[in-house]
Amino acid sequence: MYLGIEIGGTKLQLGIGPGDGTLRGLWRGAVEVAAGADGIRRQITAAVPELLQKAELTIGDLRGVGIGFGGPVDDATRTVIKSHQIQGWDGFPLADWISDMLGLPTVLGNDADCAGLAEALFGAGKGLSPIFYITIGSGIGGGLIIDGEIYRGCGRGAAEIGHLQVFAEGTERDHYMMPLEEAASGWSIAERGRGWVEVEFRDSPLHRLAGRDPAQVTGQMVAEAARQGDREALGIIYAARNALAQAICQTITLLCPRRIIIGGGVSLIGEELLFRPVREFVARDSFRPFADCYDIVPAALGEEVVIHGALALARKKLQGASS
Repeated sequence: MYLGIEIGGTKLQLGIGPGDGTLRGLWRGAVEVAAGADGIRRQITAAVPELLQKAELTIGDLRGVGIGFGGPVDDATRTVIKSHQIQGWDGFPLADWISDMLGLPTVLGNDADCAGLAEALFGAGKGLSPIFYITIGSGIGGGLIIDGEIYRGCGRGAAEIGHLQVFAEGTERDHYMMPLEEAASGWSIAERGRGWVEVEFRDSPLHRLAGRDPAQVTGQMVAEAARQGDREALGIIYAARNALAQAICQTITLLCPRRIIIGGGVSLIGEELLFRPVREFVARDSFRPFADCYDIVPAALGEEVVIHGALALARKKLQGASS
């Protein structure tokens, strides 16, 4: 058995399993942003014994730990490079801290890489290669999986699709370039929705869903308003998905993946508002010689995807060393 840890900007999860796509136990908590990295480390310290008790295991039953961290990490030093959401992580030796705390060998990965690995091994990419995974939540991350292995460039990461430059069509910076994350993440969708509710006073589905309070607007709310025919909400979703499609076209041109898998909260917008229009845009504008090489599908593993990937990463890296 292995321990898997997902550290995100809003969510913390710990899971125990053999690294084969199954779980023996799961612990989930919300991240208190104001408490910073210290707060998350305190949560992990308290959660491990709770999870072991729930799974009816002891620390001696674990062979190692895999971590999926929400930000870039350095393979050589086993440290966090930066967190874009939580203060206090920059340069932190996370793998060594976990290893010292638990007395177990530990591997550290990026959360999108771990999610992509899980989808490639156990989910929507099973049996295919290369797999390009995109997670669209509060931010946007990517992972490239080739023959069941994470591609990590020279050791500080790769496939950072959220930082590709795209045209910001339909935003306040129309026809300027911006990172995909600023154009299509859940945070950016919600931010544009809040701006609309704040400045426009006519009645609309988005106004009603938010109770006319801009602070209540979420990305999911914008999507629901779009389903109800709200023109401004439809425009926000249109701009986000077109930015995403631009980035996918660039990815296909550079990497020619066999399958592109989209997960994260924004992917739940669904087939009609997101996947079908993105497929149509990409089919129209992607590099023609690669037109029949790829497909674009939703992720399959749900909210535990990073945990499954962290466990699989631990199994891959530690199985031989601990046997």
